Amino acid sequence: MAALCRNIIRVSLPICHIRPQLYRGYSAGSAFQYILVEKRGQNQNVGLIQLNRPKALNALCDGLMTEINQALDSFEEDPQVGAIVITGSEKAFAAGADIKEMQNRSFQECYGGSFLSHWNRVSTVKKPVIAAVNGYALGGGCELAMMCDIIYAGEKAQFAQPEILLGTIPGAGGTQRLTRAVGKSLAMEMVLTGDRISAKEAQQAGLVSKVFPVDKVVEEAIDCGEKIARNSKLIVAMAKEAVNGAFELSLSEGNRLEKRLFHSTFATDDRKEGMTAFVDKRKANFTDN
Repeated sequence: MAALCRNIIRVSLPICHIRPQLYRGYSAGSAFQYILVEKRGQNQNVGLIQLNRPKALNALCDGLMTEINQALDSFEEDPQVGAIVITGSEKAFAAGADIKEMQNRSFQECYGGSFLSHWNRVSTVKKPVIAAVNGYALGGGCELAMMCDIIYAGEKAQFAQPEILLGTIPGAGGTQRLTRAVGKSLAMEMVLTGDRISAKEAQQAGLVSKVFPVDKVVEEAIDCGEKIARNSKLIVAMAKEAVNGAFELSLSEGNRLEKRLFHSTFATDDRKEGMTAFVDKRKANFTDN
């Protein structure tokens, strides 16, 4: 949610004006102001969303989050896309939320208008989402990364929830997802002090899956996305649902969900194709059915 430690940057910088040639629409007639969108991978089966507010270190304004949601919706509906990567710049994944947008909001406005409610779209996408994080992932930036299914980080990445320094607390899942990822003690320390952790510390704590050189993170995330996209999109969605269930259900309930989803795979053509291909010692040809 809110972001930055003092003496790093001011996220309340004016919205940058992106040059027309930097606009990149995912489909014809679809141009974005705050993000760049394209399809990557050898088979163009990985959707890439790059945050593009360089002067504000990709601070998350409401317009940017709306555009991310629009891009996610497009990729969700695209049968060619099997995975999605979200990234920022080498300097900042996202340095926090845009403080100017929330500085003068009242309790009534926030509560009555369900402020930030639409920021959660990343976590509800059925297709796997990979965060490729370089530089600052602070406040809302850290929360955005945690909404993704997998986090890859550059060696110089830094993660933090410094909202406490601004007189507030995380409001886009920071206290909940961080605690589930790294445990109560470290999460409590980060939330109550605003201190940052490095990419290496984040990996050791279980927040980050892998750490790469700065210039390799996006490439590695796209490679991971391609591996995922080669599998059945239908079965991948089931697997993702099962893993996510582990964070919200008891062990017995989670096992029941897993079993139901496992049984459900036997109603699909792709399960039959996958097992038949294995027995025949050939590569499976999934059709997402």
